[in-house]
Amino acid sequence: MTLLWISVLWVLASAAVAMLPMRRQYVPGVALLLSAPVLIIAIALHVGWFMALLAIAAFVSMYRNPLRYLIARLRGQSFEVPQ
Repeated sequence: MTLLWISVLWVLASAAVAMLPMRRQYVPGVALLLSAPVLIIAIALHVGWFMALLAIAAFVSMYRNPLRYLIARLRGQSFEVPQ
């Protein structure tokens, strides 16, 4: 039950961070971005891999632009950050 509440709080925190101005999204956004894999692994271990796949889909949907940026940086390409 605790995992459910932590997951719900993570989603609400991500939605709240998305409403912030872009310049204020970086620090909490990175913290949520880094905590997501830990949470998804916990979901996989406690609930099952199907629910973990749904969590991965939701994570990629919510964080598609930061993930695009990270992939572009890892490839050595430039990526334009929105203002």
